[in-house]
Amino acid sequence: MYDLSKILITFCLFGIGITINAQIVIPASGGNASGGGATATYSIGQIVYTRNTGSNGSVAQGIQQPIEISVVTSIGEAKNISLELSVYPNPAIDFIILKIENYEVEILRYQLYDINGNILLSNKTDGNETNISMRNYLPSTYILKIIHGNKEIKTFKIIKH
Repeated sequence: MYDLSKILITFCLFGIGITINAQIVIPASGGNASGGGATATYSIGQIVYTRNTGSNGSVAQGIQQPIEISVVTSIGEAKNISLELSVYPNPAIDFIILKIENYEVEILRYQLYDINGNILLSNKTDGNETNISMRNYLPSTYILKIIHGNKEIKTFKIIKH
């Protein structure tokens, strides 16, 4: 028969080196991305920070790392227009108010896009002040474009909480 103290000592020696890791936070969102021969799994809302470095590059995990892509187009400057976008509260929760001054509001329309470029809403402006409801949209970043005919007059970045 084995001595109980020998079994206990063996378990303590080998059991000390074992650690258990658990998820610290429940991410708000996430998914998989692939391209260029590589794939990555990501989550939004993670608060732990680690950095992994390899021969092909590095990855910083756990901190929200925004990426903003801007495309510059050659749109001529619109004369005599003063568009003011007011967001109450800032960032938006329930609605945004679009204020238009020094322009014919009857010929303007607006389009609301999600961050992937999908159009969510398209309407004409309602006079000098237009209320745009944000209640049905998830917390994210949105793009609001003001359009006259086929020309984009102004673009705003809206953050919804």
